[in-house]
Amino acid sequence: MRRGRRSYSSRRPSRRLSSNRRRSRANARPLALIAIVFVFTLTLAPPIKNYFTQRAQISALKSQVATDRTALEAARAELELWKDPNYVKSQARERLHFVMPGERQYIVTGSKEDPAPIDSNKVVSLLPEGAPWYTRLIASVTESGL
Repeated sequence: MRRGRRSYSSRRPSRRLSSNRRRSRANARPLALIAIVFVFTLTLAPPIKNYFTQRAQISALKSQVATDRTALEAARAELELWKDPNYVKSQARERLHFVMPGERQYIVTGSKEDPAPIDSNKVVSLLPEGAPWYTRLIASVTESGL
């Protein structure tokens, strides 16, 4: 009987030991898998972030290039207009109030909307936004003389 007990008792701890090993291996596999996924995440996160950042920059630059091309085409069209002498004359008349020799130019100050007399101290502030430079000069000199 002793042999049987010995053999039985010697087998029993080995079974417990092997079942503990199996349990520890079973617990170690998911932990190892989680560790591998974590390492891959840490390894791949910066390049993926850089990729998406660069894609956003490329998209922004493409839209800027499209806007710049549109502005370039508008500038080229305006340049073509300025090559026409009639357009230059019309712009000189409109913007600078130039007149051709023998013509007379009349500048009407005030408006129908404001028939009340204008306080001479506020002449410059009442001028419209697109008033020619010489009108502002005359108004400034008039205002400073008072």
